[in-house]
Amino acid sequence: MPAKNAASKKSKGFTEEEKAAMKEYLQERQGAHAKVGADAESAVLDKITKMQGSDRTMARRLHAIVKANAPDLVPRTWYGMPAYADKDGRVVCYFQDARKFKTRYATLGFSDKAKLDDGPMWPVVFALTELNAAEEAKIVALLKKAMS
Repeated sequence: MPAKNAASKKSKGFTEEEKAAMKEYLQERQGAHAKVGADAESAVLDKITKMQGSDRTMARRLHAIVKANAPDLVPRTWYGMPAYADKDGRVVCYFQDARKFKTRYATLGFSDKAKLDDGPMWPVVFALTELNAAEEAKIVALLKKAMS
């Protein structure tokens, strides 16, 4: 009986937001949005401008923090989100606004390229509901560790 119940439940598949993010990623990979230098930064700033409320404010501040404290990282978009990559184009960190996937908070995430290792388990995604001096200091420390 359990097998029948499991088989009868249909997967809803990807959400519209997830499908849109995948399409953006494919466009980025195919070169439609593969920009470098000032063009890449303009694409990131455009994404930030389209955000709403406190997410836009946090994304702008985060952009400034990354540029000031991790100058080797270059802005680019990743799945349509503002991201910051190493010299080889590999994303090290990214900002996901709450509206992107209809979540209750924005997130700052780090990829496996970030050197945040701390024993056998460590956090790589952080919820952000506001960005004040204390959080900014934590982000600066994470960026420095990620780039070490």
